[in-house]
Amino acid sequence: MDSPEAPPPETPPARRKSGRTAALIATAAVLGVVAGTCVGYLVQADREPTALPSLSQPSIAQAKGAGPEPLSAAQDRQVKVDGDLRKLLLEKPSGARKAPVQVGDDGWMNVVEYAETYQNPVGAFRSLVAGDEFRRTAVTDWREGSTYSVEIELTQYRQDESGGEASEAAGYEYDARSADGHDTRSWPIPGTGDGMAYVHERPDTSYDVSLYSAEAHAWRGDIAMDIWVYDTKPIPKTKVLGLATRQMERL
Repeated sequence: MDSPEAPPPETPPARRKSGRTAALIATAAVLGVVAGTCVGYLVQADREPTALPSLSQPSIAQAKGAGPEPLSAAQDRQVKVDGDLRKLLLEKPSGARKAPVQVGDDGWMNVVEYAETYQNPVGAFRSLVAGDEFRRTAVTDWREGSTYSVEIELTQYRQDESGGEASEAAGYEYDARSADGHDTRSWPIPGTGDGMAYVHERPDTSYDVSLYSAEAHAWRGDIAMDIWVYDTKPIPKTKVLGLATRQMERL
């Protein structure tokens, strides 16, 4: 009785070319390219030379008339922020007086004075000089009534290609300079990206009187804005939000 034949495989087993065969195929391919190139040169040599196109180009008519008018200083933000930074600060309200504690000199704070406003002045100074590209700080402050006072700082940074110095500086302002977050409420500042205003509902009792505080931090371009508000009674959010919104509109 004959044994049944084995069924053929469904797919023929793959075969790889041997090393010698692969070498022969590669050599033939190279020789074919060389031969084709030689034939091409021979054919081209028997042809008449083709004249080159003229190198002269038709003249292009230039537009006539005056170009666009340059932006005015009021419209060109770069002109505005590179000028006297103090002019961009909010003006003191009518009837306002000097703050109890004057900051800066003639509306300016140097990097040492600015670093001293942080909880860790030494670390802040190193960061501002080495990493944050501190340029200058313009400051204004005033007092209304007997207890309400305001301080506003505009700090300009030298930006690198990423342009992140002002935004990074404003981002850690709250953590580095303000009181702890207990009993603190916050709201976004209208018209800003990540700008925030904070009202601290628990007063600081380390002074002769209980002192309430609020603050706002935002940035635009290479300028970071910081606002500090103090009073002996709770500060409504409309106060600090109003100041921050008006100040950002000037940048």
